[in-house]
Amino acid sequence: MPTTVFTSGTILSSYRADADEHTAAAVQDGRIVAVGADALALRSGAEETVDLLGGVLAPAFGDGHAHPLQGGLEKLGPQVRSCGSVDEIVACVKEWADAHPEQEWIYGASYDATLAPEGLFDARWLDAAVPDRPVVLRAWDYHTVWVNSEALRRAGIDATTPEPALGRIPRRPDGEPLGILQEPGAVDLLLPVEPGRTHDERVEALRLATAEYAGLGIAWVQDAWVERPEVEAYLEASVRGLLSTRVNLALRADPLRWRDQVPEFVESRRRVEELGDPLLTAGTVKVFVDGVIENHTAAMLDDYTDTPGDRGLPNWEAGELAAAAVTFDKLGFQLHLHAIGDAATRTALDVFEEVERSNGPRDRRPVIAHVQVVDPADLPRFAALGVIANFEPLWAQLDPMMVALTIPRLGPERERLQYPIRTLLGSAAVSFGSDWPVSSADWRPGVATAVTRQTDDRVPDGGWTPAERIPLTDALEAYSSGVARQAFARTERGELRPGSAPDLVWLDTDPRHVDPHDLRSVRVLGTWVAGIRRAATVRS
Repeated sequence: MPTTVFTSGTILSSYRADADEHTAAAVQDGRIVAVGADALALRSGAEETVDLLGGVLAPAFGDGHAHPLQGGLEKLGPQVRSCGSVDEIVACVKEWADAHPEQEWIYGASYDATLAPEGLFDARWLDAAVPDRPVVLRAWDYHTVWVNSEALRRAGIDATTPEPALGRIPRRPDGEPLGILQEPGAVDLLLPVEPGRTHDERVEALRLATAEYAGLGIAWVQDAWVERPEVEAYLEASVRGLLSTRVNLALRADPLRWRDQVPEFVESRRRVEELGDPLLTAGTVKVFVDGVIENHTAAMLDDYTDTPGDRGLPNWEAGELAAAAVTFDKLGFQLHLHAIGDAATRTALDVFEEVERSNGPRDRRPVIAHVQVVDPADLPRFAALGVIANFEPLWAQLDPMMVALTIPRLGPERERLQYPIRTLLGSAAVSFGSDWPVSSADWRPGVATAVTRQTDDRVPDGGWTPAERIPLTDALEAYSSGVARQAFARTERGELRPGSAPDLVWLDTDPRHVDPHDLRSVRVLGTWVAGIRRAATVRS
């Protein structure tokens, strides 16, 4: 097999403070065959020599929870993410709609929910831009959509529409829908009439998204929400060689039809495995235990501070969720549970306890994603049950969403319980993710936030909930070996050493020695995935 020798830089075995360092490395078929002087001795017979220009070669990063297909699709519709007001969003949608008269349904994402009081957006605002075609915009949290009146009309959503079991329809005083739909039970009311994205658009979105990840030095991604049509897009992208990173598919279990999905999931996994593509796996089942705090759908143990009597919207009955989890675990799937509220986290832990009791011990590496609010009594259960706590560290700051929507709903006591990264890092397995496109796919601001608990403007002094700040090396490890552990690949890909087969990232400087707020200045010069260079673009 071809041999590549990397020279003139620092070869890091990991991001730990005590990581081994070498001056050269030799790679053959994606596997490290030598380091240091032994690697330099292979240079004369190597097919390729890479001059690291004084930079660093290290294990590539991973993303333990993201939505790459949605991230790619955002590039194909109205670019509303950067809009700073409702008027800007409306103008952006109008400009895009005028430029695309052939698009019968207009899809865009993802708008800032803090731009309207309480996150409540009116359909009539979009009507001013596009009155005659349906418009569907996703909020940043992807748990809410904002639609215009034509979309509501075509879906038959009006004052007589009953409140869905697993969703909410905010209404005007006269009972007419306001224009936003919260959670799948409400959002799915659009499904019978909307065409959705085309297969070709999905395939193109995957090409764009995985190229974006490779350019960031990210080599493995957990797609944490995959529906049946999206499996088809992944299969075609794989066959056509369009994937630039490894992706593991988490097939979403529907609380209303999960029994029917069992053979579907088994068949999807079989078809993916049959391809034999090292970049694509389908070994996980995703469950939304609850929603999000900002729209009062996260499941809480106590009432929301701003709405007495409201404790959120669990997506599953506990017994049914346990039955589904036991079934999918018995079939060998990894379980990946979204849990935001403290009640949802407790439910997820109870479910994993039931899975182990029913199916017996094995190396299952269950994941709870987000882990936003945890009752202190439940923290020791993560380690006891072998649960991986997957945090999206960029959220652990006083950003506008936290200040305007999250804290007012939680109150001061529960505010301090959010994102207990350091607490769990001391006892349990921790991985990091981005939840892109909910937030940036870039690992650098996420690492900075985990270390400082500050905004880009270094607010507040000393960090928000500073007891949960973690060292820089631990944050880098959570985005690399922590994710590799979640992917059942820590031994193989979590460390750069002779005999291992890590995906590789070439950085212009050692991120362990950079001020966390300056991590954005660290440039990604190249990424190698499964032994092949997938990105060579200098990123700033």
